[in-house]
Amino acid sequence: MFRSFFLGGFECATGYNVHNRWIDKIAATQHDRFAREDYARLGQCGIRAAREAVRWPVVNPEAGKYHFSSLDPMLEAAHEHKIELIFDLFHYGYPNDVNLLSDEFASRFAEYCYKVTQHISKYYAGQIYITPVNEPSFFAWAAGHAGLFAPHLRDHGFTLKVQFCRAAIKGIDAIWSAEPSARIVNVDPVCRVVPPVDRPDLEKDAEFFNNTAVFECFDMIAGRMFPELGGSRKHLDIVGVNYYWTNQWEIGSPEIPLGEDDERSASLSELVATVYKRYGGDILISETSHAEERRAPYVRYVAEQCVKLLEMGVPLQGVCLYPILGMPEWHSPEEWTRMGLWDLHPNGDVLERVLHEPMCRELVKAQAKIARVLARRGKAAELL
Repeated sequence: MFRSFFLGGFECATGYNVHNRWIDKIAATQHDRFAREDYARLGQCGIRAAREAVRWPVVNPEAGKYHFSSLDPMLEAAHEHKIELIFDLFHYGYPNDVNLLSDEFASRFAEYCYKVTQHISKYYAGQIYITPVNEPSFFAWAAGHAGLFAPHLRDHGFTLKVQFCRAAIKGIDAIWSAEPSARIVNVDPVCRVVPPVDRPDLEKDAEFFNNTAVFECFDMIAGRMFPELGGSRKHLDIVGVNYYWTNQWEIGSPEIPLGEDDERSASLSELVATVYKRYGGDILISETSHAEERRAPYVRYVAEQCVKLLEMGVPLQGVCLYPILGMPEWHSPEEWTRMGLWDLHPNGDVLERVLHEPMCRELVKAQAKIARVLARRGKAAELL
């Protein structure tokens, strides 16, 4: 589907953190200044596709006003370096005049989706891929239940879930109105919980979370839940699975991930296969990575899991290594997390990109491993 099986994801979150401090990670990592160089580096590492930002508060700061000067350099750089993009339209941040709980929110978002798609269609050659609302489940929890992101609400998590899904569906309709051939990549975390070993009474709660709650946003967009929102399987389109080592935990202890050697953990391939069994269609691991010295072995693990999925016949279209650059922490932006293929080191007013060589070496091996599997699948298809 994409120009390479492995994609790079540029962390593009905007918004207000728990301290009500404005964060813009595209600016913080200087990707807005060095998109050309960043895309060139991707190509040198065999990565020919990326998740990229359209920052709603920057592009559409108030109703009726659109400024595409932040997006155009990305479009130009992608064309120059032949990088295929998935455009991320709503990654937590939104204009100050938008009320997420209002009846007007979905319509305002749909207009923005239409205008952005219309602009991209004029200047971007090739298939258009768009993520309307990034991680609606997590965003609804963080902004509507835990008070970690703006609008810093409590006890409104499910309300925001519905609002985000309504907006996503209206936004998708607007995207198709502007460009009927656009493909939609809906992304959400796939998480899993287990009861503590001494609390078998929580087994049913774990089953509800794993089989129902974690899929509510996908189900709404697919029209399975609250069909009056207008969703359908067509709206769901490409299912994007976001998964990190923190996505499995004991009920009641989300801050403590299950250990890698915990026999209660499910493998990445098991989780992705469950999503495919539920929805069918094309599937993408739209975010995954590890930090510090776990980066290289994690790439090896992901490649092994992808081979299993491909050999099972799951139409896995790729894996996005996200973030591809090191980044500041959301709630403590003075602290930097080394998670990407490149660490960022200050040098004057420039953040130098320093390749994490162990991860790069594993990526080369992973690319070769996946290429062999895909080649075998291609030969098998020719024989049918």
